[in-house]
Amino acid sequence: MTQPQPPDCYEDVCITCSDQAVQVTVLRMLEEGLAIVHTEGGPEQVSVALVDAGPGDVLLVHAKEAIAVVERAS
Repeated sequence: MTQPQPPDCYEDVCITCSDQAVQVTVLRMLEEGLAIVHTEGGPEQVSVALVDAGPGDVLLVHAKEAIAVVERAS
């Protein structure tokens, strides 16, 4: 008999590190897979190495790593 696997996330929080994924908007691209993004707390630098992002795109970021493009800039 196999045991059920625990969920990857619980109440919108990563069970590994307790971080939440948040939506941010790319302000400008930097070199080496980095970008400056707009967050509720002000501008922050995040990695965009895993996604194809550009200025104006809305990203889903977890632990300062963009993990998905939610909306492309028009």
